[in-house]
Amino acid sequence: MDSITDRAAARLAWTRHILGDPALTLASASADASFRSYWRTQHQGRSWVVMDSPPAQEDPHPWLAIGAQLSAAGLHVPAVYAHDLEQGFLLIEDLGTRLYLPALNEDSADALYGDAMDALLRMQARMDYSDLPPFDHDVLVRGLEVMPEWFLGRHLGHTPDCGEWDVLEAAFGVIVRNALEQPRCFVHRDFHSRNLLIVDDNSPGIIDFQGALAGPITYDLASLLRDAYIVWPRERVETWVESYRQRLISAGLIGSEINRKHFLRWFDLTGLHRHIRVLGQFYRLWYRDGKPGYLADVPRVYHYVISVALSYPELADFVALLERHTQGRDLTHVAAA
Repeated sequence: MDSITDRAAARLAWTRHILGDPALTLASASADASFRSYWRTQHQGRSWVVMDSPPAQEDPHPWLAIGAQLSAAGLHVPAVYAHDLEQGFLLIEDLGTRLYLPALNEDSADALYGDAMDALLRMQARMDYSDLPPFDHDVLVRGLEVMPEWFLGRHLGHTPDCGEWDVLEAAFGVIVRNALEQPRCFVHRDFHSRNLLIVDDNSPGIIDFQGALAGPITYDLASLLRDAYIVWPRERVETWVESYRQRLISAGLIGSEINRKHFLRWFDLTGLHRHIRVLGQFYRLWYRDGKPGYLADVPRVYHYVISVALSYPELADFVALLERHTQGRDLTHVAAA
């Protein structure tokens, strides 16, 4: 048997043993951009999920530890019923299939984002982040450099010259300084509509939190409201952002001197960091990992990068550089990996 077949057999055997049911089967529940995967089974009239987190590629310890802390802080994350961390198998609560993304529409958005921002404020106010890896200068820069490598270089076939690197580095400097000047807090890093689920009790259910860092206070807000998978009118987004700024002031997480314009700059440029990174990451997932599922979302991410950067004159040369090399190109069309 090959390694995939071996893994599947071990996963099934472990689940049957834990639940005491030699006849149960596993069906794919979802997979993410990593080596982690999720499998659903039925037992005694109840649905269960098995998280398969191969230790050599995806150490399950951070997921388990951070999940326990989030739960203690009052967030709804999957309860853990059993685990074998040496093999990387965890039997966890099934939060269902009602992801935010398909449920979001003009009528539901205020209520759903209201619940999500309630959870986010609780997370930022209650979660201890002192032991988390820092979202520091080096991490911020490495994230941005994914874009010139995989978007400009690998996809568009363009190697920036010295002058263009000066433009990129100047833009990256603006974005990094903006992130570093913000108050630190617990950062989920992927707090968006594909990682939030509508659940009956203490909604939303929150998943994919294992990569948490100590970082800028607007990062998760930008992930939520400038989501790579759905776009809202700028005016509506800015209304949500302003309401959250006021809540952060009331909670004592930012000072009252951080006015609307200042906070919006934090939010815009932090979201820009995320989308520049994602623009490279989505192509890396295809060219390096053979995962094409994110390519359809590239035009939305590219639009975010251009539209937000255009609002800040110091990023005009950066916008011009990108537009020069993308003109006439279909960003969703790629060569075989």
